[in-house]
Amino acid sequence: MLAAKSVSHAEPDRFVEFVDVEKSYDGRTFAVTRLNMHVAKGEFLTLLGPSGSGKTTTLNMLAGFERPTNGSIMLDGQSVDRRPPYERNIGMVFQNYALFPHMTVEENVGFPLSVRKLPKADVTTRVHKALDMIQLRKFGDRRPGQLSGGQQQRVALARALVFEPSLVLMDEPLGALDKKLREHMQLEIKQLHSMLGVTIVYVTHDQSEALTMSDRVAVFNNGGIAQIGTPDSLYKKPESPFVAGFIGENNTLEGVIEQVSGNVCQVALKGGGCLRATAIDIGAQGTSCQVAIRPECIRIAAAADEENDFEATVEGRIYLGDHLRLLARLDNGQLLSVKVGPETTTTEAQRIRLGWSHTDCRAFPAQQ
Repeated sequence: MLAAKSVSHAEPDRFVEFVDVEKSYDGRTFAVTRLNMHVAKGEFLTLLGPSGSGKTTTLNMLAGFERPTNGSIMLDGQSVDRRPPYERNIGMVFQNYALFPHMTVEENVGFPLSVRKLPKADVTTRVHKALDMIQLRKFGDRRPGQLSGGQQQRVALARALVFEPSLVLMDEPLGALDKKLREHMQLEIKQLHSMLGVTIVYVTHDQSEALTMSDRVAVFNNGGIAQIGTPDSLYKKPESPFVAGFIGENNTLEGVIEQVSGNVCQVALKGGGCLRATAIDIGAQGTSCQVAIRPECIRIAAAADEENDFEATVEGRIYLGDHLRLLARLDNGQLLSVKVGPETTTTEAQRIRLGWSHTDCRAFPAQQ
């Protein structure tokens, strides 16, 4: 009697797992180096980074379009390193939609079901359900060329979801859309994720898109992960100058470490003045550093009542509707961008006092 075949399943928080994964195309340089990352079942994880950082290569290895040079990729507890793309039960959404122009919307959405040889009645039922989900049922007999860009992207999304995959990969899916439509589609995709509970790995270079949509974000740089965490933790607690500069807006002040006490340091700023900051892996006394502070964390102070207190001159005012952006030059010559309410009545050339706490700014080793 044959023994039943055992099927391993990953822990829910390790539905997808990269173990020491590396990828080289020429045997000398690596597009991805020593990547260790996991994705929980039902999670929306975004791979964020500049061009050439390794995020798309990582997605292609997970999809099966590329094979790792070293390491292993696990899906639901099983290695998929040698499994072709069509055996991975993965849905894929591309930036260019990749719809068949000669097929109708219904035929495009039903294509993954047809190649799986599902009965025609089942195909029709699932296609109609998918088109209802994206609110395009009435466009079922049209061809892609008769749809707007946003409608085509929704069709591509329905096609990726119609066969109920265990995982959906999205490679810059909104990059070809205008700003308003892109923001609308971000909310639609997030709502579909919440409704269906499917696991999504999403690639983008747009940090606002990543912050808006994701449960967690992996920030890529030079072929590896610089930091991974929730959007809130990445924004408020960056662990490196790269992450601080890539996620949101940041002011950077240059200086030298004067003193360190626990996780707080005192910094002598270039050009004069000193401040206290949260210390992040900084060196010893006398080493160069850079201090990062968000524009919205800087307050216009009426008196010297802030932990860090500086006098500055307003060099510019930019009205942005819901807030006002001030460009303020500190007396030491360094420039700060300050985000304040639109009712603020400061004028150019006005002298102001700026203040913030050490918890609002983070000191990092100076980048070489």
